[in-house]
Amino acid sequence: ASASSSTRNNNTMSVNETAAGRLFDEIADADDPTIATMEGICKLCEQLDIDPLEDIRILVLLHKMGADSKPAQITRGEWMQGCERMQVDSIAKLKNLLPGLDPGFMERAEFRNLYKFCFQFNRQGTHKTLEKDLASMLIELTLKNRIDTERLSSFVEFLSSTKDTSYDRITLDQWLSFYDFCIDCRDLSEYDEECSAWPVLIDDYVDFATSMKE
Repeated sequence: ASASSSTRNNNTMSVNETAAGRLFDEIADADDPTIATMEGICKLCEQLDIDPLEDIRILVLLHKMGADSKPAQITRGEWMQGCERMQVDSIAKLKNLLPGLDPGFMERAEFRNLYKFCFQFNRQGTHKTLEKDLASMLIELTLKNRIDTERLSSFVEFLSSTKDTSYDRITLDQWLSFYDFCIDCRDLSEYDEECSAWPVLIDDYVDFATSMKE
């Protein structure tokens, strides 16, 4: 009895690789079936009934699957390893994962890794930076329930209104620094630009936010 029970337990924990592979085939790129690009990822979102522009859980899923070899795609190898790691081989099982993919459950270090992934995954072509409108949209998507709403909206407003062309594209360092700054400096009135080790972007943002309050 114990042997058959052990077999059943092993079966429950195993993933049907053929089924997982078929899921990938459905979203794979027509010209290169070893990768799924944003077009395929959007198709996956449709199958999961989530909006890729509004629901961060698709980025959490891709992060947990290890889609980090190149921006804006997941490889068949990453997909298969991710399915094995997360024990999924059907759309129904992926849907069951969705509630647990809410980043609200993440501790600071884990969330920061996701936040960094969101930047890297959304880079375009060989660019190492993000166009500022895209960065603004992603910052709102990733941080909307994580940091103070007023801080978030004022930073997005700062990016959209600044005439400084050096902020037309946002670097990874600037991207990460804004999150760290929000966590470490809760009150802008305590910010000391003279003693600050933050990037100039943060100094300029604080000047903007402070002037808005005057």
